[in-house]
Amino acid sequence: MNAEKNIKLWSTLGMRATFGLIALELAKKNPELIITTSDVSTSAGLDRFKKQHPDQYIDVGIAEQNLIGVSAGLSSEGFKVISTTFSPFQTLRCCEQIKVNLGYMKHKVCMVGLASGLVLGNLGFTHCSIEDIGSLRSIPNITIIVPSDPYELFKVLSEAINYRESVYIRLTAGSNSKIINKKDYDFKIGKAVEILPGKDVAIIGCGNILSNCLDAAKILKQKNIDCSVINMHTIKPIDNEKIKNISKDYSLALTVEEHNIIGGLGSSVSEIFSDQGSNCKLIRIGAEDFYSTGGSYDYLKNIYGLSTEKIVEKILSNFKQNEK
Repeated sequence: MNAEKNIKLWSTLGMRATFGLIALELAKKNPELIITTSDVSTSAGLDRFKKQHPDQYIDVGIAEQNLIGVSAGLSSEGFKVISTTFSPFQTLRCCEQIKVNLGYMKHKVCMVGLASGLVLGNLGFTHCSIEDIGSLRSIPNITIIVPSDPYELFKVLSEAINYRESVYIRLTAGSNSKIINKKDYDFKIGKAVEILPGKDVAIIGCGNILSNCLDAAKILKQKNIDCSVINMHTIKPIDNEKIKNISKDYSLALTVEEHNIIGGLGSSVSEIFSDQGSNCKLIRIGAEDFYSTGGSYDYLKNIYGLSTEKIVEKILSNFKQNEK
């Protein structure tokens, strides 16, 4: 698949539908691939995969714990397994099975969490997912990756399917996702990517919310504040070296995520800052440990300070304080 030629289509479709297209390509190179789902073939863009590869597709129905059990069993027999359902059901509902079968017993499965973060806000917080990273991060032998756009998802899946341990891939945003990585770049699990250089403030983000970070950086550039934007796509194992350099090179850094500020990207970065004894001020932007009422995607991003305007306001107030 020529990934760069498909960027416009993938942007229109968004991560979920793009996942289904990428799965078709993976099946061509991996005859031992099996995709397991919990009644989400259409939601995951897998209808064509199911028709073209019926022997490589298993739907366990609305029985998510069983999804992990079946996936682990297939993995133990030498299959490359990708499991998928909506993020809160892929993670929290299956947390014990993930701990025992994937973490403790080390059966390798790639788990794809659909529509994580706040995109399903109109369905309320039964379907929003702001706890998934935190719940899995403390389980050994689980890698956590948050692609920033459908193009990066292609790179993530291509590498994760042959990675040494189980991987949780967290998909954010809906259709018409902004493409952040327009040019080919060297994706590597555990290595952050600086997508915009800057010398005054470091913005560290993950997922499609990075598009808001880039927009905020453009606005701040006009106000003579030069922001670096870093795509910290891998939350575990996180890029310790990059974070240590940020703690040394900047006086102000922000983490931006569609997740609770407890347990996610912000916590991961702050742990390294603490170990460093850094003088860099760290601001964590995300869900501030409360459940809002349901609402549209844009409404919830604004409530939690994740809109472009709110990110700009936060940087302006803290950058001025640092300058005093």
